[in-house]
Amino acid sequence: MLYKNILVISFLLLVTLTSVAQNKGVEFTEAEDEGWLVDLEEAYNLSKGTQKPILANFTGTDWCGWCKKLRAEVFSKPEFKTWAKENVVLLELDFPRRKKLPEQQVQQNRGLQQAFQVRGYPAIWVFDLKRPDENKGFEIHALGSTGYIRGGASAFTGEIDKMIARKVAVN
Repeated sequence: MLYKNILVISFLLLVTLTSVAQNKGVEFTEAEDEGWLVDLEEAYNLSKGTQKPILANFTGTDWCGWCKKLRAEVFSKPEFKTWAKENVVLLELDFPRRKKLPEQQVQQNRGLQQAFQVRGYPAIWVFDLKRPDENKGFEIHALGSTGYIRGGASAFTGEIDKMIARKVAVN
């Protein structure tokens, strides 16, 4: 039920986000780590081309202790980086307190935060995007979510693999 609600809510919210982003030359900051994107449109295009789901990390890079722990124990590890290249498109959605992001990036991140009903960090969502009409927003097909998982990169990727398996089971 939650996933269906997210699909409908996010579609409505993202219509506004995508129209704003498409109409202006939007500049975004870079992600904290190599291999992560920060622009939903760019993540969508890569996901569409590779048929890989998007793994979105809702994070507070400059203040969230659990986010820093997840980054150190999972995202920085070669095992995770190799797995990610083969399985997902990485999207960092940052909510910093000291660092300033461009307004369009702030709006994008807040819209996605609302669409996925993120209330704490880190929040990891795995999903597919569809754009049935190029003039409208995205439909989000959520595969699952998690937060910090104890056990390092292998425990984390194991949980994400279960979410990705839901996509395969549906298709």
